[in-house]
Amino acid sequence: MREEIIEYAKKIAVEAGGILNNKFGKIKKIDFKGEINIVTEADCISQEFIKKSIKEKFPDHSILSEEDLEIHSNSPYRWIVDPLDGTTNFAHGLPIFAVSIALEFEEEIFAGVVYNPVLKELFWAEKGKGAYLGRKRIKVSETDSLIRALLATGFPYDIREDPNNNLNYFSKFALKAQAIRRLGSAALDLCYVACGRFDGFWELKLFPWDVSAGILIVEEAGGKITDFKGFPTDIYSKEIVASNGKIHDEMIGVLNEK
Repeated sequence: MREEIIEYAKKIAVEAGGILNNKFGKIKKIDFKGEINIVTEADCISQEFIKKSIKEKFPDHSILSEEDLEIHSNSPYRWIVDPLDGTTNFAHGLPIFAVSIALEFEEEIFAGVVYNPVLKELFWAEKGKGAYLGRKRIKVSETDSLIRALLATGFPYDIREDPNNNLNYFSKFALKAQAIRRLGSAALDLCYVACGRFDGFWELKLFPWDVSAGILIVEEAGGKITDFKGFPTDIYSKEIVASNGKIHDEMIGVLNEK
């Protein structure tokens, strides 16, 4: 059953990515969920396709998606979906975005899929069976010092209203790491840690659909995931640190500097 679900998740992630590519550069309508938090017609079309596809194949499964209320059922299976991670990039014609799908059984993530339709890169993992980019198994980097590390981060949508906005941490890491990048897609940030393109990633105020698939992919690639204090975390935490494990303690130290 699980293998069938995972293969189907990969299939619809790729198909949803194709929908996004077809809409890329052609968006005419943008709505605002907040001052800088936007949603496009592509988010909604991708979500409706994914939701419909799940319900056709697995009508009893629950679905939690960014652009919709949760669809509950009595099934132990739940899909956690971000139909377009990187909406701001997408709306501005910046080709950095992804579809993210995580799969739960009895509230435990057992698989994650992240598809970058521009580069046609499919990241996926199954719990206990490793992480992959397509058919190639991936692993985290070997970088063992923060000064040699390439990091990634992001900023919350309430950056203008709440002083807990990551600017303080960004300033600290800018002086301690080799460099920092801000891609605008937490799902891809996590996958890039998993395959060694980034050595570490931190962010706050994320949601389950942002991180559920990526967390498992990092862990299955040999990486480490905690909160800002270094304690184990879950998909509902508002803090996340992901790394190759070798620089994790240094990252936690920077986040807790007085």
